[in-house]
Amino acid sequence: MRLDKYLSENTLYSRKEIKQLVKAKRVQVNGQVIKKADSKVNPDQDQVNLDGISIAYEPFIYYILNKPQGVVSATWDAQWPTVLDCLPQEDMAIYEPAPVGRLDKDTEGLLIITNDGQFNHQIVSPKRHVEKEYTVEVSELIPDSAIDDFQAGLKIDQGDQCLPAKLTIINRDKDREMSHARVTIREGKYHQVKRMFAAIGCQVTALKRIRIGKFYLPEDLGLGEYIKLSKADLEKEIY
Repeated sequence: MRLDKYLSENTLYSRKEIKQLVKAKRVQVNGQVIKKADSKVNPDQDQVNLDGISIAYEPFIYYILNKPQGVVSATWDAQWPTVLDCLPQEDMAIYEPAPVGRLDKDTEGLLIITNDGQFNHQIVSPKRHVEKEYTVEVSELIPDSAIDDFQAGLKIDQGDQCLPAKLTIINRDKDREMSHARVTIREGKYHQVKRMFAAIGCQVTALKRIRIGKFYLPEDLGLGEYIKLSKADLEKEIY
């Protein structure tokens, strides 16, 4: 790979600016000052430094974000803050990632953000049926029969048929007429979880995603906080 391409992909500098950096003797490869911006480097073996700082080769980035309410799952929005605003802005400018799937503006929880299109497709493709697990609060008492209804595959509004889903009732508060539950789905229809509960006569008042495949939301990760995933993390089975 050309040195100027390597640096332009891993810093905020343009190729034109990198030529000036090389000319100013601010770039080293394996401890040697480089004189030509089009010099070849091996991303897997060579050590590239700029002003004495190591510039690692990182073509793809992967973040897990605990998305708060009021933030939209988009790369840009004219009215609301986006999930990218919660992450390191230098990485956002260099790698231009996007959220993997989406969460509604009023939904909290696990969201993966990356610039790896192939990985994104593995997660969101309807053919993959990757599981998504949520904790739910509803404003009614969930009937026991709902467990079988979810397992059989609910037909929600406008006749939209859902795949079988797993519903676990955590508790039911008769005094407050509310319930907490956990639900696992294997698809991603528009507002699906809310529509599924509406189909059994319950209104969702709080919704949080806690898992996508084998990726869990860390219990100690606060709202608006994030962690960066490594390649080793991605090698784990996700289906």
